[in-house]
Amino acid sequence: MSEIISSTLTTCPYCGTGCGVKADLCADGSVVISGDPDHPANYGKLCVKGSALAETLTREGRLEYPEISGRRASWDEALDLMATKFGEAIRDHGPDSVALYVSGQILTEDYYVANKFMKGFVGSANIDTNSRLCMASSVAGHKRAFGTDTVPQTYQDLECADLVVLVGSNLAWCHPILFQRVAAAKAARPDMRVVNIDPRRTATSELADLSLAIAPGADVALFCGLLIHLDRAGKRDASFVGDHTSGLDATLEAALPFAELAAVAEATGLSVADIRNFYELFAATEKTLTVFSQGVNQSSAGSDKVNAIINCHLLTGRIGREGCGPISVTGQPNAMGGREVGGLANQLAAHLELTEPAHRALVQEFWRSPQIAATAGHKAVDLFRAVEGGQIKALWIMATNPVDSLPDADRVKTALAKCPFVVVSDVTRDTDTMKFGHVLLPALAWGEKDGTVTNSERRISRQRAFVEAPGEARADWEALAELGRRMGWADGFGFDNVAEVFREHAALSGHRLEIVRDFDISALSSLSDDEFDALTPFQWPRRANESLRNDDSRFFADGRFFTPDGRGRFVATPFRPPRSRPTAELPFWLNTGRIRDQWHTMTRTGVSARLSGHIAEPFAEIAPADAQRLGIAPASLVRVKNARAEVIVRALVTDRQSEGAVFVPIHWTDRFAAKARVDALVGPETDPVSGQPESKAATVALEPFVAHWHAFAVTREVEPQPSVAYWARARIAGGARFELADDDALDVEALARRLFGEAEWVRFADPSRGRIRLAAIREHQVVGLLFVAPEPVEVARDWICEAFGETPIEAGAAIDLLAGRPAGARKDPGRRVCSCFGVGINQIRVAAEAGYWTVAEIGEVLKAGSNCGSCKPEIAKILAEGANRAAAE
Repeated sequence: MSEIISSTLTTCPYCGTGCGVKADLCADGSVVISGDPDHPANYGKLCVKGSALAETLTREGRLEYPEISGRRASWDEALDLMATKFGEAIRDHGPDSVALYVSGQILTEDYYVANKFMKGFVGSANIDTNSRLCMASSVAGHKRAFGTDTVPQTYQDLECADLVVLVGSNLAWCHPILFQRVAAAKAARPDMRVVNIDPRRTATSELADLSLAIAPGADVALFCGLLIHLDRAGKRDASFVGDHTSGLDATLEAALPFAELAAVAEATGLSVADIRNFYELFAATEKTLTVFSQGVNQSSAGSDKVNAIINCHLLTGRIGREGCGPISVTGQPNAMGGREVGGLANQLAAHLELTEPAHRALVQEFWRSPQIAATAGHKAVDLFRAVEGGQIKALWIMATNPVDSLPDADRVKTALAKCPFVVVSDVTRDTDTMKFGHVLLPALAWGEKDGTVTNSERRISRQRAFVEAPGEARADWEALAELGRRMGWADGFGFDNVAEVFREHAALSGHRLEIVRDFDISALSSLSDDEFDALTPFQWPRRANESLRNDDSRFFADGRFFTPDGRGRFVATPFRPPRSRPTAELPFWLNTGRIRDQWHTMTRTGVSARLSGHIAEPFAEIAPADAQRLGIAPASLVRVKNARAEVIVRALVTDRQSEGAVFVPIHWTDRFAAKARVDALVGPETDPVSGQPESKAATVALEPFVAHWHAFAVTREVEPQPSVAYWARARIAGGARFELADDDALDVEALARRLFGEAEWVRFADPSRGRIRLAAIREHQVVGLLFVAPEPVEVARDWICEAFGETPIEAGAAIDLLAGRPAGARKDPGRRVCSCFGVGINQIRVAAEAGYWTVAEIGEVLKAGSNCGSCKPEIAKILAEGANRAAAE
């Protein structure tokens, strides 16, 4: 390794865990990533995505300069055009004719300037964020119960709880470090119990003592039944409820339809025995922590789901104390920071209320702004409806990819194509959304940005720059401030650096404290630039003139809330099932979500060969009975479709999936697959309170995709676009791998030229069996391999990808590679399980046969699972399956 010339402590840019990262910059320009051992979120551990961050620090595919209508432009020209277009729209059509759509990927300082620009100077609340898609229901539920958007608990409670209830949260894959904290606590205290509530069996289920495969959208029914059970079992904390809450009677009355376990079973699809077991366990365990995430939030009843959970904690007084309370874990690195500065269309900065005149006056006075938005703007789904309807004349999209991530995604395409003026700020040049930008602005990526983020336990940490930005990329807050100045508001946007933005944000949080709120970091409003640079992670609140409390602070154990009367509010939550229901034409529930090693639409993780090795193509999890009934063979291709769209993905037939349901991940876009944008299938139904879309309960039909041929290829070319019905691309060392298929005739050399360019061919064919194997040779080196068969190709994919590697392969080696399997002493590692150390399933099975039968032993002999731990549940499952096979024999 090259000499380390600098070390920087920063924060991971992926999920809302907010892990601390140590980035060592070496003399040769390389970067070595490790966990920050002192950061309270992760204590030195990183998941596989965090561990691979150095592999994403690349200029490949970067947007480096502003563009106008496809040509390079200067920042001055781009910003002048933006000022003109935004100004004309406001002049001719009013402030609500312009909008910003931003992202939990931007930093708090970016968010702050964006909201100040729109709400305080443009005078419109038409600014929303892709965080609307992941945590808006948590915000709404918190505000209804607590009076403000307060997360009462901390990560320490994961280790202190005697019962951890996970609801709609595949923690093992989506928040791996938090999962490892729970797993370590359970190993240390075997009496600790874990309940996992999820429609499908996931990696998280491997840790659970009780898994509840709940019907889609039925969480409210389950927790209403729990509330009644707790009350009848004498678990009401009469003192806490009587002195510190309101609304219990109406809430219990709304829950009465689920007073009997049979009614809960009918609504949830669970057995009476499992429901009773869960209810009795919850009732008997004082230190109960309920962790909820997207499976709760992403629902047309998401706000009610949140409040149904909170109601159970309020009734028992189990809130804000060590090891007991509700905690929402957010999906994005700065969803919480966006909430602090009013990032949503119905919020004001500093957790103040847009609908309250006194709050608006406070913020306008502090900003010295000419006007302030008085009504909520369009929430995400409605915002793009307004674009489609022509109400929005100028739109700036920042650090997000709504053409792929919003529901009814094809309609978003239509809307953007109609918009008179679209600006897109991003890191990557060729996202699906970038195609619709009239102006493209190059933004800073992780490692180049400087500012703060807030994680799911209210902990603010620094993201710090440690590498040079390419070309003319700029911070988002700088671009926003410069536009504000060009529109005539120089006094409001005269920021010289990011520390100045942070100081203003902190000062606003403590301005006029007669208006009480939870969020207050005014103790930091006078930090010097050097002190900001050195800022260490801390939890809010940090109020001025208060002694700094210890970290792991909690809210509400004292019974003081932020409602007008100071009482916590029970919220009645009558059960409303999902608006869409399976029918004869659309008989399957569609669930969407994340996989372990990828992030959002893969603009960052898609460049890493390591992260693409675990799951290389889009898939649909289908129950065996459903697959058999429909004639869908394992590893074949399947159409998932409804009236909105269709996708073609690989069938993963598994008993983890419940009958009548299908799961498809969200990550694949038109850059990575032919037809896999799953959000095109998801309808625009939203929660009436939060505006969050229903992303877990669309309805679809399934049918086999009958291909005439299938193919697997590896190529030195990174981004060819094959013209076939199905293709999926994933990065490998030194190039890319492809899965391909079509229901039309194959011209193998035309396909090879599309994949590899012009080359000489080494070709083997078995016409009677429809099999072709071809190597592309250029300048005496193998530049591509193509394997074609009438059924899904059976070759040792991971071995081929590894052998192809980064090292040039002489033409003479083509014959060995075209064999498709290693010869002699070399072994096929099999499907990748551990991305950190490149360990495959066959290697784990061989180790198990040699007597290594525990996850810890596999870690010792193969290293698998010994770094980030994300693969431990999968290793445990492989070992259990092997043990079962051995016992059967």
